[in-house]
Amino acid sequence: MIPAVGQANGQTIGDAAFRTVARHLQEQTGIVLTDVKKGLAVSRLSRRLRALQLPDFDAYCDVLSGPDGAAEMQEMVLLLTTNVTRFFREPHHYDALRTQILPGLVAKAKSGGRVRLWSAGCSSGEEAYSMAMCVLEAFPQAAPSNIRILATDIDSNMITKGQTARYQLSEDDLSEHPILLKHMVKVPGRDRYVDIAEPAKSMVRFARLNLQDPWPMQGKFDVIFCRNVVIYFSTETQQKLWPRFAKALNHGGHLMIGHSERVTGPALTPLRSVGVTHYELQAQGAMT
Repeated sequence: MIPAVGQANGQTIGDAAFRTVARHLQEQTGIVLTDVKKGLAVSRLSRRLRALQLPDFDAYCDVLSGPDGAAEMQEMVLLLTTNVTRFFREPHHYDALRTQILPGLVAKAKSGGRVRLWSAGCSSGEEAYSMAMCVLEAFPQAAPSNIRILATDIDSNMITKGQTARYQLSEDDLSEHPILLKHMVKVPGRDRYVDIAEPAKSMVRFARLNLQDPWPMQGKFDVIFCRNVVIYFSTETQQKLWPRFAKALNHGGHLMIGHSERVTGPALTPLRSVGVTHYELQAQGAMT
């Protein structure tokens, strides 16, 4: 039998409780949880009801509003945020990185310049390491230079996985992207498990970051990948986020976003579309 919307594992969530969960999630992360996600919310949060020995979601909402609410909010966010990624996902962005962007950045680094790339919403790290591999293919001596990649995500579990740098490759990964094995080391005794090799691993630094919070980074970026993240935010949150990305870019810097996302609003003045979901910050339109 197919469970009803908002029902899973024998649990159901009422409209009021779902609105409370959705409100807390949006306040914490900017992510909008629509009614069609009721089943997902029940399925993922039912384990918290069991762990806390709660009878229903009304009781769970009481916990969120109680003295232990801040800690439980973090558990809720980790369970409800989506982490779908793979190496070299949406390959046209990596093609642009290789052919259009990296030649200039490599020249900058070779002359002693600072080069920074950011994987915002990095999930378990595949995107950031894919970026590192592209850099190393263009500039094998990149690791000792001043080129670094920042990888951030709201999910601390994903940050830990990225720092561990161990992955299980699929047959599709290996057939579509043979470059992977060039920058990975097979794990003995574990089929298709690999560790990211040096120097790619050394180029990436992971940190937890909620994009809605203040950003602690002082310097600006030459390239920002923020793909399939903003689509989950409300329109209001998106309109606040695009200008922040523009301000975080160096003049002539590049922003890559997800296939279903588009920059809208005031940020379209400084950010010029130069490809499929690929934007460049125009020097004369830089936001101050």
